[in-house]
Amino acid sequence: MKPRNIYMAVLSFLSVVIYGQNSQQKQYIFFLHNKFLEDHSFDEKHPQYGVAEYETILNKLKDKNTVLISEKRKANTDPTVYAQKVKKQIDSLMKKGIPAGRITVVGTSQGGYIAQYVSNYEKNSQLKFVFIGASFKDDSLEKDKNFRLYGRILSITEKSDNGHVPMSKEQRLIRSGIKDFKEIELNTGLNHGFLFKALNDWIAPTKQWIFHK
Repeated sequence: MKPRNIYMAVLSFLSVVIYGQNSQQKQYIFFLHNKFLEDHSFDEKHPQYGVAEYETILNKLKDKNTVLISEKRKANTDPTVYAQKVKKQIDSLMKKGIPAGRITVVGTSQGGYIAQYVSNYEKNSQLKFVFIGASFKDDSLEKDKNFRLYGRILSITEKSDNGHVPMSKEQRLIRSGIKDFKEIELNTGLNHGFLFKALNDWIAPTKQWIFHK
């Protein structure tokens, strides 16, 4: 299978979708994948976790009531720069009349850290975020004493993921005063590999959060 940015096509006709009938009833999802896929093809296996099931994850996230926006990032993507790109896309949606409450940014691992930057940059209490496997002891965001999160946040971690810390224990969350926050700790035994797989364990609660009012 050749690498394909199968969902980037959404961006090219996004204006048509937005102005379509009942467009404001749609949920808009930005999905940001993990670091491994930046440096490897869709077919390559991680030595410990196997293939990242990117396309299967996307297929499980999307349905007739969603517009899914995702792409395979280039190698060595700067998380802060990419977060600004996502911010501009979100701002464009909101300028076209899409309410912030119908936009969710979902990120796994490195994608989850990018999503946290998007949260910090947007400073919008109504945007929704799902951070998956993206809170670790003494990570780079925790070292920034001024970093704050905004929005309606679901954090999903895995009990067997070495070094992980519940987001509720992270200072960046504590200092932020988030009013709409939930966290889930899974126990799949897959270590960090849980987010490589299209597991309903994390996809089901993610979809519930996307439609959370």
